[in-house]
Amino acid sequence: MSGEKTVKRCVIITGLSGAGKTTALGALEDCGFYAVDNIPPSMLPDLVRVLEANVAAVTTGVAAVVDVRGGDLLDGIFHSMGELKKELPDVKVVFLDSSEEQLVRRFGATRRRHPLAEGSSILKSVTGEREMLQGIRSVADIVIDTSALSQNGLRERLLSELDAGCRPQGVVVSSFGFKNGVPADCDYMFDVRFLPNPNYVPELKNLSGKDREIRAYLDGTREKRAFMDELERLVSFVADLYPQAVKKQLHIAIGCTGGRHRSVAIAEEVAGYLARIGHQVAVCHRDIDLEAR
Repeated sequence: MSGEKTVKRCVIITGLSGAGKTTALGALEDCGFYAVDNIPPSMLPDLVRVLEANVAAVTTGVAAVVDVRGGDLLDGIFHSMGELKKELPDVKVVFLDSSEEQLVRRFGATRRRHPLAEGSSILKSVTGEREMLQGIRSVADIVIDTSALSQNGLRERLLSELDAGCRPQGVVVSSFGFKNGVPADCDYMFDVRFLPNPNYVPELKNLSGKDREIRAYLDGTREKRAFMDELERLVSFVADLYPQAVKKQLHIAIGCTGGRHRSVAIAEEVAGYLARIGHQVAVCHRDIDLEAR
């Protein structure tokens, strides 16, 4: 493999069932990795070659889970690791471990069947799996014991160990127009139709909330300044807590009538504020061009 459009990084996630492989894969996917679960190890080198046309794989890397669900196919992992390390500059094997006590408790709580169960107890299955994976554990680049880690703790530990250089995109701030329908996937929605509408000012009508003239027009109102004081306090509070306690990504939607002026300006300001206080933010203006048609 050579050239700019090649995959340069591959993270192989393996380890004991119930130790957090799904959480680890999700953390890397949130950071931009191309993620694949339960792939036969022998297919990994070919997969990496195929993904040379995939933006996520080339830009960030490939993350793949291989484990005992592959049965005898797992034996091919050592050969595949060797091939990948010859072709890619950065290949890491992450092994997730946990105590028998914790694994038994986790399987009991979720009532999921252990992949090696076949009529045996959970403890016996866990012990058998540990023996099967001992060789892989011994050559792993990173071993993480998840016994005392929460899901969020595992994500943070994994990204730190891999020096991933990325953080999950925690906040999406979007603008929209109520007359075009409300977004179905937002977590918090704010209506800014109480602000004066630049659409009725001839010299502002054809501009958008991204233009400084619109921002200056809104900044001149007492309502806007008071609203932003309250909104910034709220969004900073929920943006700190929401990804940890509820779900990984927070979507804040700002709406006005058409989605071109007021909502865009406020969304830009909210996004800028959150970025300044340390959050990873993406901005989307759903309806900004509709009014211009």
